[in-house]
Amino acid sequence: MKKTALFVLLLLTVFPPSNGQSVDWSKKALQTERTRSYDALHYLIKISLDLDQKAFEGATTVTAASFREGLETCVLDAEEFTVTSVLSDDGRPLKFDQTAKELAVHLPRPYKFGEELSFTCFYHGRDPKIGLRFMAETAEHPQIVFSDSFPENVHHWFPCFDYPNDKVTNEIVATVKKGLKVAANGRLMSVIEDAAAGTVTYHWSQDLPHSTYLIFLAAAPYVVVRDSYRTLPVNYWVYPKDEAKVRPTYAKTPKMIEFFNRIYGYVYPWQKYDQISVPSGGGAESTSATAMTHRIMVDEKGEPDFPAIGIVSHELAHQWWGDLITLRSWAHTWLNESFGTYSDYLYYRYEKGDDEGAVNLLNKLNAYLREARTRYIRPIVSDRYDKPGDMFDSHTYPKGARVLHMLRSLIGDEPFFKTLGHFLHRYAFDAVDTADFIRSVKTVTGRNLDWFFDQWLFKPGHPVFEVRSEWDAAGKVVRLKAAQVQDFSKGVPVFRVPVSIKLVIAGETEVHKVWIEEREESFEFPAASKPQLVRFDEDNVLIKEIVFPKDLDELCFQLRRDDVIGRMDAAAALPNFKDTPRAAAALAECVRTDPFWAVRKSATEALARIGDKNGPAIFRKACGDPDSQVRAAALVALGDLQDRSLLEFYKGLFQKDASYRVQAEALTAIGKAGDPSAVPFLRQAASVPSYRDMIRRAAEGALKQLGK
Repeated sequence: MKKTALFVLLLLTVFPPSNGQSVDWSKKALQTERTRSYDALHYLIKISLDLDQKAFEGATTVTAASFREGLETCVLDAEEFTVTSVLSDDGRPLKFDQTAKELAVHLPRPYKFGEELSFTCFYHGRDPKIGLRFMAETAEHPQIVFSDSFPENVHHWFPCFDYPNDKVTNEIVATVKKGLKVAANGRLMSVIEDAAAGTVTYHWSQDLPHSTYLIFLAAAPYVVVRDSYRTLPVNYWVYPKDEAKVRPTYAKTPKMIEFFNRIYGYVYPWQKYDQISVPSGGGAESTSATAMTHRIMVDEKGEPDFPAIGIVSHELAHQWWGDLITLRSWAHTWLNESFGTYSDYLYYRYEKGDDEGAVNLLNKLNAYLREARTRYIRPIVSDRYDKPGDMFDSHTYPKGARVLHMLRSLIGDEPFFKTLGHFLHRYAFDAVDTADFIRSVKTVTGRNLDWFFDQWLFKPGHPVFEVRSEWDAAGKVVRLKAAQVQDFSKGVPVFRVPVSIKLVIAGETEVHKVWIEEREESFEFPAASKPQLVRFDEDNVLIKEIVFPKDLDELCFQLRRDDVIGRMDAAAALPNFKDTPRAAAALAECVRTDPFWAVRKSATEALARIGDKNGPAIFRKACGDPDSQVRAAALVALGDLQDRSLLEFYKGLFQKDASYRVQAEALTAIGKAGDPSAVPFLRQAASVPSYRDMIRRAAEGALKQLGK
């Protein structure tokens, strides 16, 4: 098979063809920012919560200012509760009309433009489908109620204008049965017990403006573990059974706050920071109070394999990106999520080093490419969506983060971070759109980068490069040709991008900066001898797919001498030369000696694909690798051999390895081996506690495999 065909095959294996896309984004509904007839200023939410009956009673006082001359009716979003009365600020009853989704309050008189008004709505509801979730006690969590306000669900538990372009202050005065604790945004003003009624009332005040979907409430028998960053209270609200897991899960939070304060150039703006366990699927930022799935709670043994720093840093970053400044409409979700996702990369790299950061960025790129190849492509900034949740995808999160990384590379570190600081200070406590960020870039750097934002934010897709290089021995030059071959039929542009080309010649490295602006470009670089390595986008900045044929000599050199991403790429490509003993030998050496775990893991997986006769011995040795991910990859490779003679080896690994990940993979390998004598061992292993019950699930999966 020719080299080009080999690499095309590899590319199509990793990223399936674009004709597998299942969604035509252009068919989605055209949306516009919601218009307001009044500016909501403050909500005072008094609410009594009955967890046993899954019921609530509320009295919400709305304070607003008219955006109209002669405003006579104030229309609020209100759903899944019944309004019984509305009183003016002087206690007079007001007429109102309630439909399935709205509450129209008829004001006592017309209000002038800018004039303030206030009234109180009284209402009750029971077990709403969304917005406020009452959940009975289970083995995983205690009895609990918590708000699920994102994206436009807060009006399911109090009447309000429920859209992110309106920022308010608010108070929550929540009454629950004694023994429960209530978490909410802002500063805790008071906790008052009523012994006769057997209740306790928490009064929280959020005195800096934020969007309504960020208003949060939770009540459960929490344990509150207190921490701080300097004078800032930092608290962890967890279920009693998880108290011992607080430090492994959350202990780095103060360090993260210090890091973000420094790189954003804007000191954490809120009164405190709480992270609150709830039985949801992930993290949901709320101002000063992040709702965090209890499933991230990890013990000391599990923390090295499953650190929470990704989700913890991401949700913390939203206190600036999403809470301090907030998207004006859902078309601009990237201002929340791309910045939050890039922030978790920034902290990850700071905490773990450059190589770990590079792999983190690679994973983000691959997450976007999977969606682009199999589901759809769309502009990152798009006013077409059927519902807000459509916008919270791998275009908004990882692709947007990679766009920020490209912007940083283009303008430089100092201008990039100064732009972030300027943007936050200029638009603090305001609703923003993408034009505001572009304006900040121009203000700080003096550069018009409209072309950059046009192709990366307002147009879909990414470049797909076919690259070739050849050395002209007579002319002593390297000729490199790059063609953009993406499908241009869906509005995908020909991209204008700066590219770094690395040449390694006689052991010396040189980097050339070029610009690609046309569908096809050619470049020449002086080279006294044939390069040992040619890298396109050597700093791994671009959002791209690439087909770049290389011969065996170059791949073996790349596997030994390139950066982490280059070495991983070389390892992944070498199985295409599986009929050449040198490929297997190079991979085996890499498994044994490469200094970075991700490269050793890639080499292990590649060697397994080759099926080399020496593979089993190499994999057994790799089961003693210092990194658990390499050990797990070696166990996958061994398990796929279905060799019953390895049964005792697997049992021994399960009993002595310090990693839940490796223990689970050892059980899976036992199941693949197909020896029924392992059934008692697997049944006993199923009772071993572990992170997210992964050992029990692996044991049950192995038993099922043996049952076949």
